[in-house]
Amino acid sequence: KAKINDRVSGIRDEIQQLKSDLEQSYKSAGTAEERNEIRNRITELEDQELYTIDEVLDEILPEAYAAVKETCRRLVGKSWEVVGHKITWDMIPFDVQLIGAVVLHQGKIAEMATGEGKTLVATMPLYLNALPGKGVHLVTVNDYLARRDAEWMGKIYEFLGLSVAYITNDMDTRQRKTAYSADITYGTNNEFGFDYLRDNMAVSLEEIVQREHYYAIVDEVDSVLIDEARTPLIISGPVGQSTQQYRELKPAVERLVKNQTILVNRIVAEAEKLLAEGKEYEAGVKLLQAQRGAPKNKRLAKLLQEVGIKKLIQRVENDFLRDKRLHEIDEDLYFSIDERSNTIELTDKGRSSLAPDNSDMFVLPDLDAEIAEIEANEGLSRTDKERMKEKVYREYGEKSERVHNVAQLLKAYQLFTRDEEYVVSDGKVMIVDEFTGRLMPGRRYSDGLHQALEAKENVKIEGETQTFATITLQNYFRLYYKLAGMTGTAETEAHEFYEIYKLDVVVIPTNRPVRRVDYQDQIFRTKREKYNAVINEIVRMHEMGRPVLVGTISVDVSETLSRMLKRRGIPHSVLNAKYHKQEAEIIAHAGEPGAVTIATNMAGRGTDIKLGKGVVHCDECYLIDREKQAPSEVNIRECYENMPCGLHIIGTERHEARRIDRQLRGRAGRQGDPGSSRFYLSLEDDLMRLFGSDRIAGVMDRLGIQEGEVIQHPMITRSIERAQKKVEMQNFSIRKHLLEYDDVMNQQRTVIYDRRSHALREENLKDEIMEMIDDFVEKTVLDHTDPKAYPEDWDWEGLKEEFTRVMWLELPFKPVEIPELQQQKVIERIREHAYQVYEWRESQFGPDWMRLLERRAILWVIDERWKEHLYEMDMLKEGIGLRAYGQKDPLLEYKQEAFRMFTEMLDRINEGVLQIVFKAQPTAISEDRLQHRRPAAYTTIHESATGMGLQGVKQAEEEPVEVQTATRVRRKPIRVTQ
Repeated sequence: KAKINDRVSGIRDEIQQLKSDLEQSYKSAGTAEERNEIRNRITELEDQELYTIDEVLDEILPEAYAAVKETCRRLVGKSWEVVGHKITWDMIPFDVQLIGAVVLHQGKIAEMATGEGKTLVATMPLYLNALPGKGVHLVTVNDYLARRDAEWMGKIYEFLGLSVAYITNDMDTRQRKTAYSADITYGTNNEFGFDYLRDNMAVSLEEIVQREHYYAIVDEVDSVLIDEARTPLIISGPVGQSTQQYRELKPAVERLVKNQTILVNRIVAEAEKLLAEGKEYEAGVKLLQAQRGAPKNKRLAKLLQEVGIKKLIQRVENDFLRDKRLHEIDEDLYFSIDERSNTIELTDKGRSSLAPDNSDMFVLPDLDAEIAEIEANEGLSRTDKERMKEKVYREYGEKSERVHNVAQLLKAYQLFTRDEEYVVSDGKVMIVDEFTGRLMPGRRYSDGLHQALEAKENVKIEGETQTFATITLQNYFRLYYKLAGMTGTAETEAHEFYEIYKLDVVVIPTNRPVRRVDYQDQIFRTKREKYNAVINEIVRMHEMGRPVLVGTISVDVSETLSRMLKRRGIPHSVLNAKYHKQEAEIIAHAGEPGAVTIATNMAGRGTDIKLGKGVVHCDECYLIDREKQAPSEVNIRECYENMPCGLHIIGTERHEARRIDRQLRGRAGRQGDPGSSRFYLSLEDDLMRLFGSDRIAGVMDRLGIQEGEVIQHPMITRSIERAQKKVEMQNFSIRKHLLEYDDVMNQQRTVIYDRRSHALREENLKDEIMEMIDDFVEKTVLDHTDPKAYPEDWDWEGLKEEFTRVMWLELPFKPVEIPELQQQKVIERIREHAYQVYEWRESQFGPDWMRLLERRAILWVIDERWKEHLYEMDMLKEGIGLRAYGQKDPLLEYKQEAFRMFTEMLDRINEGVLQIVFKAQPTAISEDRLQHRRPAAYTTIHESATGMGLQGVKQAEEEPVEVQTATRVRRKPIRVTQ
């Protein structure tokens, strides 16, 4: 710390002096330009301080890491409590862990195999980067791990003279502030992100809990920055009136789904008849139609297993795509489903079925054409035009809402399956995390999809909400000056980490060689055959006395396998979203001899399966070191082909991302333990069905594979990996595309939050009010005057109305002066008059009261206008894709529209602030009332912040507010206290 202080003390002294100069400038009536120069110089010096600190930390790294290692050595044998359990310290960092620690300090991602001690590795860079005193963060995947790691590693930091704390979702503002003031803070991504949003809704400095975003290490970085990247954190509150119609529309949509099911069954029957008659191509057209109408239809799925059928459908689809005739396939359907893009489109037939008496009920009008027609009608007055446009917008909004509700209900019925994507528990629809299999209480699907699922399952439909603040995890973590990450599986996503976050991935070698054998995948035609093979393998391993972990991708599959094992009399444990509370206990016994554990993907992160006595047969493994002569009783070939000991992993389906498969395999063979793994697949699996099965089905056809037979070949495994790469690239493309859109929002958010922070922290905001007066006066005069026209013909009535509406100003001109006026002279005279009125108000009510009024006015108006803007931006994003049909680039159009809307919002902010500061009276707005100026819902959601991430818990006496993304609400006019 002394070395850092020696190098940066001069810079810090200069920053402090400049801040004093800034305060003095207000007292001595310095100019706004002088103050801006001082602020710019402070920013330059703060950047210079960070660069200097980086240089010093690089120099002292060996010394700091040695101090941590020596501390670990001195703590050996000492005991303390961690999450209520007594532990005895026995860890000293290995050399490979030191390599990982260096990589983390450099702001890179360290890929370290499961069980290699990432928790201990993080202590070294955290200690080093905490020395400058700016606060560092360790981001974990859940509250339990945040507390466990802070208490477990905390003794190291305390021994070295640093403070450590953790954040959990049940802490209040005071506790959070204390935790963030520590040198090192542990917490989840959601807690860090929501605290950032809450800080940017604070109305006083006392409510702000976070310090600057200096350095963070993200544990399980692939889960947080890739799997969760598309999930926005949202703070929201209730709206006054909901426009949703899910209950009303549900019967009609159920009829539509039933009619589609009957139709698709009939189409498949016709296809079977055509195939029997030898009319192959016509049958292919029918089958493509059935696939687009109900891709999960059981009769269709059975037909797809027959030789050559998939290739036939692919050939027909390619022909129709080439000729741009795919819409002809959909015409006879009620709606078409594109499983790959997860979208459903209503056809004309479907619209007519939903509303036989009014087929236009679900057709959106051409808004631009109708508005243009109203504008071109010279027989209408300006007031009539505005009234007609308002009516058109209202009708469009109502239809848009209805169409959106139907689309979400169709998605709920056709694309989301109970006990796979979600479960119903205690009368609530709860999302199942597709990557971990855990329930996600408090998290809700966006855009009304969650309400649609609630309607489908006949549970209470939660109320509609409106967004107050939002940020994606991608953009939150980009706030940090330096970011690093740790995971066991990052190499396959290295390209995405660099493209989006500019983070390099470095693979750290394991401390001991890996003794796990990964067998080739076994592929069957049907799921039934696959499950039978899995059960046979489990029984064989159980009889050998080996522990088995079976990984499934859904609750439904885990329960199916459980029923089959019960019939065979095999004792086992099930670990899925329904039984997550017993997770620790189940995992603790999963390594015992003969133990069978069926788990969704959840059994991967932050938990350790320790092998029981008798599971490992040999102290030394001869599979690894072939140069050593094995004892005569050890048959190396037999060991390799049929691993006799260690944990055996069975995967029942490949995941879309190779990372998840690697995580499952990584449960076996930790820290040099023996183990093995194998995946069992079928052509009916989602990944195979959507992306990889055509080629594999062709191989099976050529080899004449019959039902019940298995295919196992390196070529097949490589083909599956290619399919996974294809999905990964598609998902990366989606995330990158979404980031391009969110970058627009991020720039706007930065401007607004910087402006808000300035209003909160600056002692004197009079300069800002004067700039607002300048901008408003100039804009208003230019809008109502024309230098090419005579002054007598200018819109003096409109000018007078505008200044009266916003500032209660009378125009400072006599009628006889008007013919001689020029635009610039008008601007100067009105500006001077506004200044005089403002100074008069300050002399009447006192400088302190005016400074308080300025601050509260700016904060309140920014919050209100930003809330409206978030809603409007959501609406823009929802419809912008349609512009592609007009041969326009949606992203470019979005950027242009967003910029226009943002500049309009900034103008509205200025107007709103001026309305308050020019019209408010001390009798109407006391200091106490200004302190509580925020609307009730705004206060409630701040006090009990909830999000589409993990739902916040009560921090005051108010009830938590349900959360989703921005909803469709009418903008309310500003309420001005006069």
